[in-house]
Amino acid sequence: MAKIPKKNVPLQPRMEINNSNIITKKPRLTIRITQGGMSFSAVDPQAENQIVYENYVTKSGISQAANLREAFRSNDLLASGWTRALMMVDTPVVMIPVEMFTEESKETFYHHAITGHESDIIMHTVIPSLNVVALFSFNKDLKTVADDHFSDVKFTHVCVPVWNHLHRRSFTGVRQKLFGYFHDKQLEICAFHQNRIKFQNSFSTSHAMDAVYFLLYVWKQLGLDQRRDELHLTGTIPQKEKMLEELKKYVKNVFVNNPTGEFNRAPITQIKGIPYDLITHYLK
Repeated sequence: MAKIPKKNVPLQPRMEINNSNIITKKPRLTIRITQGGMSFSAVDPQAENQIVYENYVTKSGISQAANLREAFRSNDLLASGWTRALMMVDTPVVMIPVEMFTEESKETFYHHAITGHESDIIMHTVIPSLNVVALFSFNKDLKTVADDHFSDVKFTHVCVPVWNHLHRRSFTGVRQKLFGYFHDKQLEICAFHQNRIKFQNSFSTSHAMDAVYFLLYVWKQLGLDQRRDELHLTGTIPQKEKMLEELKKYVKNVFVNNPTGEFNRAPITQIKGIPYDLITHYLK
């Protein structure tokens, strides 16, 4: 069992070099929140896998803000005196080119494209490598809980580290690539062209055939070559064997990326249930 720090004593910074992978994070607690639940994680040099990761089972029927308040009362890791945190959320995203973005216009851009989040705060994360700004919504009550417990809070979307990582992977080889990331009953599909996002969208799906339809539709929409180009899948893939069987009827080069091999057996990849986005967040 990973060692939990004493109350009011945050974990110390850690630099871990594992071949080309480096964990370099100052002592900041990461809180990952999705519709289906939440988790807490932090770098811990004394932990077996160098990361403390705890999946928190939320209660249905109450808000995520209420669940987080309850977690602060019952979870030892949250009650360990943290003053700095990173909140990662999974809400709809709108991508804006850097040159078009202004603080004053982000609400207009977001609400024009996404409905149902009018009462939320619209936040943004700049992704310099892709020359884009990701706009996403954040629940006001959830932000209040975070601000009540931390003096320094940063906010981002769960897929930002995934987009950065997959963008780097897109330069491997000469073939064009389409990426599918499965998490929390969601399928994130993205493609890149040099230093730009060529395509990005999210689909709700927990069934293999639905995912096959979305992937092949985007493949056709982007005009990819079914014999030459590549489709890469990662994350919690539903009905994996069935999905691969169907996809390979139409696309020759379909790959399932194994984080253990992809990240040279980095210790964090051995943590059971840890999402791919957290792996890419902690590993550079």
